[in-house]
Amino acid sequence: MTRIVLADDQELVRAGLRMILSAEADLEVVGEATDGAEAVDLAHSLLPDVVLMDIRMSPVDGIEATRRITGTLPDVRVVMLTTFDRSQLVYESLLAGASGFLLKDAPSEQLVNGIRSVTRGEELLAPAITRRLIEEFTRAGRQGPPDGYDLLTEREVEVLELVARGRSNAEIAGELYVSVQTVKTHVARLLSKLGLRDRVQAVVLAYERGLVRPGE
Repeated sequence: MTRIVLADDQELVRAGLRMILSAEADLEVVGEATDGAEAVDLAHSLLPDVVLMDIRMSPVDGIEATRRITGTLPDVRVVMLTTFDRSQLVYESLLAGASGFLLKDAPSEQLVNGIRSVTRGEELLAPAITRRLIEEFTRAGRQGPPDGYDLLTEREVEVLELVARGRSNAEIAGELYVSVQTVKTHVARLLSKLGLRDRVQAVVLAYERGLVRPGE
């Protein structure tokens, strides 16, 4: 059972999300927050698997709340919810530690499947969002390889680059002629060596440090 906290300052939005999620046998809403500070408190007291976090809240917004949660609760995944498809918000949210990004008007099926993807450790970035994210990182200064990069094997570097380009485990397995389980093992090891929580952080790191560049 995936335990979820909803964080949104609009009661109708929370009610709609609760109705959608409660209809799924493997999902359970265990708490609701009306602002970022309350979301942080609930995350610490309830230890949910996922927090669905609205970006636009006050006095503590969703990005700051995400930063506080992921900084102290590495096992809690945060998925950002917003009506604003803006690159800067995406950029700041993912740097704060969010594991995914969904628009509030996304279909119910996409919302449910997105939560399940995040709990499996997969990235949750729509192609349009990924494109804007890459544009932001392209404009940002590159800092070189991160700590732990020299510990990666040649194959793990290959897998990291493919993850950064948005390939699924099955697609990576096909390109490298290995099993899906082998890919999962490589991903787990490279995340551990780089001190990363999930695949989204790997994507962020790869573009932020210039390990992968658009068009390559």
